[in-house]
Amino acid sequence: MTDSFTYEGSLTVIGGGMMGEAIVRGLLSARAVVAERITIAEPSATRREELATAYGVSCVADGAQTMPADLVLFAIKPQVADAVVSTLSEALPGALVISIIAGVSTARLESLLPQGTAVVRVMPNTPAMVGEGMAVISGGGEASAEQVELVRALFAELGRAVVLDERYQNAATAISGSGPAYFALVIDALALAGVRQGLPRAVAQELAVQTMLGTAHMIMETGVHPGVLIDNVSSPGGTTIAALEALEAHGLRAAFAEAVAANVKRSKELGS
Repeated sequence: MTDSFTYEGSLTVIGGGMMGEAIVRGLLSARAVVAERITIAEPSATRREELATAYGVSCVADGAQTMPADLVLFAIKPQVADAVVSTLSEALPGALVISIIAGVSTARLESLLPQGTAVVRVMPNTPAMVGEGMAVISGGGEASAEQVELVRALFAELGRAVVLDERYQNAATAISGSGPAYFALVIDALALAGVRQGLPRAVAQELAVQTMLGTAHMIMETGVHPGVLIDNVSSPGGTTIAALEALEAHGLRAAFAEAVAANVKRSKELGS
């Protein structure tokens, strides 16, 4: 984390699901926002009790109860976006709206909100919960550069955050937004392969997790191209080459390309 930022306004989170919780937990852990300034609107009474107990934040059933608020973050499913945003629209004048709704454009949200409402679209990911998140930030037509920078600084406290033109959001979603699931799948597959070769499950998983973590840190810190790293651990005629040939023969690169393309396609469908 390179930034140090504290937000002193009020934050309402509409939706107490996994991603909403990850953001709240990350912000509290980074001391970017204090619990007394955070309110979560969540329809499930059980979930409200869990979140209030875990984080000391206020939890209400209806988002309208939290208004007015300085920042309103929509952490809801795209299938209910129009209904939820429209219901709260009258209560939102003056608020900066942050949306992490997959596939839904700022223009679509602006059409549902009072004229002139600033909307900033963000695609975060669940590692925000432990301060290692990746967020892509895009400002809508009504958002000022200062508002976009405020959102970037806030999400930078959860790991890293970059500002990109909104036309890249679906591709970013396919890489970083959904990426934790891909990498968890790779870790699980690699650990199970180790178990098949006789390693205890706990040992195999630790080897896979730490190796992925260390490799990611090495690439991030040195800026080395992944291809160079591959060459560095691939001796001619050696074990790594044999393993890489097997992965290529089973279409690893093609599988990831198809996965990302399928993700982008689905994002466009959800946003239409």
